Amino acid sequence: MTTADRYVEFATREAHGVSPAYERLAHAVARDDELLALLDTLPPAKRQPQLLLGVVRWLGGPVDDPAAFRAHTVAHWPAVRAAMLTRAVQTNEAGRCAALLPVLAALPQPLALLEVGASAGLCLFPDRYAYRYGDHLLGAGEPVLDCTLTGTGPPTTRPEVVWRAGLDLNPLDVTDPADVAWLDALIWPEHTHRRARLRAAAAVAAADPPELVRGDLVDDLPALAARAPAGATLVVLHTSVLYQVPPASRAAFVALVRALPGHWVSAEAADVLALDGLPSPPDGTLYNVLALDGTPLAWMRSHGQSAHWFG
Repeated sequence: MTTADRYVEFATREAHGVSPAYERLAHAVARDDELLALLDTLPPAKRQPQLLLGVVRWLGGPVDDPAAFRAHTVAHWPAVRAAMLTRAVQTNEAGRCAALLPVLAALPQPLALLEVGASAGLCLFPDRYAYRYGDHLLGAGEPVLDCTLTGTGPPTTRPEVVWRAGLDLNPLDVTDPADVAWLDALIWPEHTHRRARLRAAAAVAAADPPELVRGDLVDDLPALAARAPAGATLVVLHTSVLYQVPPASRAAFVALVRALPGHWVSAEAADVLALDGLPSPPDGTLYNVLALDGTPLAWMRSHGQSAHWFG
């Protein structure tokens, strides 16, 4: 897939109907030979639309007008390039917990949660957020995570989490304003509700910061998993992470996590794990596949806003 193709796919399958500003910008980049040439000087993994758009926002550039975005990006390319090389897409969307909750709440309790690609660890607190599934409210306080469920009923209890830890090549610190600012920059421009949700979830995490370990998802996972307390169900989870992992490491991770005790909860794009038995998605937008121990359960939107359980 060319860089232009990647931006068109992002515009049509991810941003369409979700972020008009990013849809316009991604289409504009896909048609701009000079911007594409600049992007192609980066390693392939660093050319992704979310990274470019997040970096320009983080550096204070405009994202509401394609012409202004282009002029700013070209004029400030050295700074944009340097940030794209050092930063990574680490969208830490607590809203995903709402789609994961029916799976987590049904596992043998209590849980020892280990998130791979944890970013700042905001998805390690499913027991401390409140949830709204239509008119069904579960829990109290902030943030309240909304999710539309079809094909299954809403969970009636939150999981009991007795241990939580995360593994990431570059873990972020919810008590560090610079790291929180980067997480904010990764939220799409129109999504003020997600920005408020980030602040509320970061406050929850900052009150009791999770243990985040800098390390590789293959080399360092066994040692961290071995620290989970006896008597708790180990759950290794990850959401929208493996697409950034080279195929060989991805395969090694899958083999490793299948051999660990406990359970494996994943939410990745359909072409990332190539799981068998997938029905057709509900529409042409981009969905992740929510799976338990490699068995597909539902189509899930990437921010956790909906999950369509398979019949």
